[in-house]
Amino acid sequence: MKTIKNRNIDTVFVLIVFGIFAFSVLMVLMLGAGVYRNINEISRSKQDEHTVASYVWTKIKNFDSKDSITVGSFGDSSALFIAEEIGNVQYQTIIYKYDGWLHELFSEKALEFSPQNGRRIVQIDEMEFSYADNGLIEITTGDKKLLILPRARN
Repeated sequence: MKTIKNRNIDTVFVLIVFGIFAFSVLMVLMLGAGVYRNINEISRSKQDEHTVASYVWTKIKNFDSKDSITVGSFGDSSALFIAEEIGNVQYQTIIYKYDGWLHELFSEKALEFSPQNGRRIVQIDEMEFSYADNGLIEITTGDKKLLILPRARN
């Protein structure tokens, strides 16, 4: 009878230890998933900021000629205007923030469009275009600032 009681106690003890081990493994997995989610979100945010900066910088450098790049407003936000001539027709590319997204709108310069007509590029929280000292174009995204000196202004 004593051996049966000892076996029952041993079995209960093993089950309790196994339960504690299983609970510990589950908690470590949950914590790891939370950390992974946070790191992934931070990485995506940084990648989006880098994508926006690279996109705007490339647009400016590819279409940089005398007086072709200006800063103004489009809709309710500041915008970057890039003018170009194709086959004796004036066109413009407008880069702006609308409805939580960076948008681009390419159109004939004489035509009027509204901000919702542009193509979504990447989701952003904040973006402002302005002129800084010495002909620099300042692009502000949240607490980050990018200064670009168009070649035509050097």
